[in-house]
Amino acid sequence: MKTLQWYLLRQVLAALLLTVATATFVLVLGNVLKEILELLVNRQATIGVVLQALLLLIPFVFVFALPVGMLVATLLVFGRFSADQELTAARASGVSLLSMVTPVLLLSVVLSGASAIFNLHLAPYCRVAYKELLYRLGIEQPTALLTPNQFIRRIPGLIIYVDKVASNQLENLIIYRMKTNAPPEAVEGVPSAGSPTAYVPGVSEILSAEHATLRLAPDDEQVYLDMPRVEVLSVDSMTQPWYLEDVEMPLDFNVRRPSKIEPKISEMTLRQLLHEYGTSIRDGIKPLPVILQIHRQAAFSLACIGFTLVGIPLGIRAHRRETSIGIFMALVLMVVYYTFYILAEAWERVPERRPHLIVWLPNILFQCVGGWLLWRANRRG
Repeated sequence: MKTLQWYLLRQVLAALLLTVATATFVLVLGNVLKEILELLVNRQATIGVVLQALLLLIPFVFVFALPVGMLVATLLVFGRFSADQELTAARASGVSLLSMVTPVLLLSVVLSGASAIFNLHLAPYCRVAYKELLYRLGIEQPTALLTPNQFIRRIPGLIIYVDKVASNQLENLIIYRMKTNAPPEAVEGVPSAGSPTAYVPGVSEILSAEHATLRLAPDDEQVYLDMPRVEVLSVDSMTQPWYLEDVEMPLDFNVRRPSKIEPKISEMTLRQLLHEYGTSIRDGIKPLPVILQIHRQAAFSLACIGFTLVGIPLGIRAHRRETSIGIFMALVLMVVYYTFYILAEAWERVPERRPHLIVWLPNILFQCVGGWLLWRANRRG
C-alpha cells in the first residue's frame, strides 16, 4: 500500500513541479518582456537587476501557477494511471481508490497552506518591492524612462522621440506637443507638461534639441529635461521657428517612490488590509473593496484542494494517454473557476449582491462536486 501511495505521490510531484515551473516561466516572462527586458537590451539595466526582478515576480505569479499546476498534475497522472490499467490492478488487489489518493489529498492541503502564505503576505510584499526596484532603476539611470529610436507616449499631451541615449545624455530630441482643449495661452512657449482634461487630434508645437540632459530630482521626485538650445515651431501659425536658451522642462513620468504611496488594495498584505478595514470603519466608510480583497485572497488559497478533488476523478474518467485531453479539461475547469472571481469583481460596487461571498462559490462547487465524483469512483472499485 505504502509503495503504491508513494508512487502516485512522486508522479504527482514530478508533474506538479514541471507544470508550475512552466506556468511561472510564462507569467514571469510576460512581465519581464513588458517592463524589464527592453531596458536590458538597451543596456539600461544589468543582468543582476533582471535577476532581482525575476525573483521578486516569482511569488506574485506563483499564486496563480500553483493551483493550475496541481490541477494539471492530477489530471495527467491519474489519467495515465487509469489508461495503463494500473488502477484496475490495484483494485483487484483489494486497494481502494480513496486510500491510494490520501497522500495526494494531504499534499493539496499543504499546498493550500503555502498558497495562503503567498496570497496573504509574500505576493503583495514582493509586488511592492518590485515597483521599488523599478523606481531605483529610474533614480540611478533616468534615461531608462526613454527608449531611443521610439515614440514615447507615456506623458499626457506629449510625444517624445530621441535618436540616441548615452548615460543621461540625449541626442536629436524631438517633442511633439499635442493640441488640447486648454486656453490658447496655456500651450504657448514651453510650459510644464501637465495633464489637460482632453485632447484633440493633431500637433500644436514641435520642440527640437540637438542635445539634452535628463535628470531626476529625488527631493521632489520629478524628472527634468535640460535643453541648452531649443527650436520651437508652431504648427498652426506656420511662422518661422524661434529659439529658446537653457530650457528646463519637467516631464510627468510619475516616478514617486512606491514606499511613499499608499499601496493599492490588491497589493496589500493581510495585516495592511485589516488595518485599512479598521480605519474605514472608524471613519464611517463601508470598506467593501477591502472586504472583497480579504475574501478573495483567502478563498483563492483553497483552490488547490478543490482542483485536486476534481482532477483525480476526472483524470480517471478521461481514461486516455494523451496529455491534450488533460490540458483541455484543465483549461475548461480554470475558466469555470475564475468566472466567479470576474463576476465578483464586476459586482464590487453592488454590496447587495454579496460579491465577497461569491468568491467562495467556486471552492464550494469544486469541493462538493469533486468529493462526490471521488466517492463514486471509489465505489466502482
